[in-house]
Amino acid sequence: MYQSMNLSVSSNFTHRSLLESRFPIFSTGFRKSVNLKPPRVSSGPESNDSGHETLTDKLIHLLRAVPDWADEIKERGMQQKRSLYTHEKWVEHRSSLRHVRHLLSSFSSRVILSLIPPVFFFTSVAVVIASYNSAVALDWLPGIFPILRSSSLPYQLTAPALALLLVFRTEASYSRYEEGRKAWVGIIAGTNDLARQVICSVDSSGDELIIKDLLLRYIAAFPVALKCHVIYGSDIARDLRNLIEADDLSLILQAKHRPRCVIEFISQSIQLLKLDDAKRDLLESKMLHLHEGIGVCEQLMGIPIPLSYTRLTSRFLVFWHLTLPIILWDECHWIVVPATFISAASLFCIEEVLCPPPPPYLPSFA
Repeated sequence: MYQSMNLSVSSNFTHRSLLESRFPIFSTGFRKSVNLKPPRVSSGPESNDSGHETLTDKLIHLLRAVPDWADEIKERGMQQKRSLYTHEKWVEHRSSLRHVRHLLSSFSSRVILSLIPPVFFFTSVAVVIASYNSAVALDWLPGIFPILRSSSLPYQLTAPALALLLVFRTEASYSRYEEGRKAWVGIIAGTNDLARQVICSVDSSGDELIIKDLLLRYIAAFPVALKCHVIYGSDIARDLRNLIEADDLSLILQAKHRPRCVIEFISQSIQLLKLDDAKRDLLESKMLHLHEGIGVCEQLMGIPIPLSYTRLTSRFLVFWHLTLPIILWDECHWIVVPATFISAASLFCIEEVLCPPPPPYLPSFA
C-alpha cells in the first residue's frame, strides 16, 4: 500500500527539513565522510623480486585451481534467491519423479560440485595404493616393499563412533537452522505488525503523510538491510535503492552496523510523529522484535558449532578414507577405487550439507 504512494518531497516541509530541524544527526555536516588512506610504502628492492612467481608458487596455484573453482561456485550459490514454497512446489516436491529430477540435476548441485576436490583426492589415493599393491604382487618391485593391507576389525570398531559424530553434527546443524528460521519469522511478523500500527495510528494528511510514508519505507528496508548484513557478498545499495532515498542510503552505507542504522531512522521518525505518549510507546515497543532478530542472526553468524567438534569430524573422515583402500585390499583389490569413491562422496556430502551456512531462506523472506 505504502509503496504505491507517489509523494513529492520538493516542498518546504519535506522530511529532510523536518528531520534536520529536530535531529542533528540528519544534518549535512554529518554526512561528510572522512577518507583516511594509509600512506603508501615505497617498494624496496625486495618488491621487484616478488613479481616473479617461483615454481613452487605456480605449483600451489595449479593445485588450488580446482578447490578455488568449487568454492567460488559454492559461495555464488549461497547468494542465489530461493523462492518460498507454494502449493504447486509442494506437489512437485512430493512427485514420484522427484528422484529422477534430483539425479539429473546432480551436475548443477552446489553441494556435489563442492565435493569434487576431496572425492577426487581420496579416489586418487586409492588408485595409487591399488597400483602399488598390484606392482608388489606382480613382483615389479623389489621384495623389500610390502603389500599395504590390514585387518578390517579397527574399522568395524570405529564405525559407530563416526556414525555418532555425523548424527550429533546433524542435530546441531538442524537446531541452528531452526533457531534462525524462528528468528527470521519473528522479524517479518514484527515488521508487519509495526507497519500495521503505523498505518492505523498516523494521520494521512499534511506533513504526517510524508513522515508516515518515510517511516513505512524504513520499516520495509529493515529486513533487507539485515539480510545483506548476514549474507556475505550482498549488494545492499542495489537492494535498497528502490526503497530508500539517496541521502538516507548513503548514511546507511557509511554506518558500521547498517540494520541498527535503519532502526535509528525508524525510531527518530516515530519521534517526529504527532502522537500521544501511549501510541508512541506502543510503536517503540514493537521494535523489540527487530533488536532480538539482530541478536539471534549475529549469534548464529559469530558463534559456529564448536570448532573442536568440526575439526574432529573432518580429521576422522580424512583418516578414514586415507586408510580405507588398505583395509579393503584383501577383499576388494581394485574394487577399492570405486568403493573409496562411493564412501567419500557419501560421507563428505553429509559433512558438506551439515556445514551450516547463513540461513538460506533470508533472501526469500527479505
